[in-house]
Amino acid sequence: QVQLVESGGDLVQPGGSLRLSCAASGSIFSTNVLGWYRHSPVKQRELVAQVTSGGSTTYADSVKGRFASSRDSAKNTVYLRMNSLKPEDTAVYYCNADRVATMRGYEYNVWGQGTQVTVSS
Repeated sequence: QVQLVESGGDLVQPGGSLRLSCAASGSIFSTNVLGWYRHSPVKQRELVAQVTSGGSTTYADSVKGRFASSRDSAKNTVYLRMNSLKPEDTAVYYCNADRVATMRGYEYNVWGQGTQVTVSS
């Protein structure tokens, strides 16, 4: 079974930076689209960024110019670099893989457990 494990969440001051990582494990051949979502008590789940298998990226308007996502397919890892953080970026950030090819076939819509990002002075 595929597992996604996020790391890198922390408490940071406004204007600061963080880098989140999400590592996939479990006899994986390849992953398709890898995405970062966030959820907070005041907002519904929001798609923050996506990276396709070819490396193309899309971002939510609220993070464009501040966040950058990339992936290392050899390591089955996706990253989210977050700069110029704002208090409204405070949320639990989740990693998602829409389709993962494994030795046992495909797994769909796989989620990590989330990592907390808090932006506060």
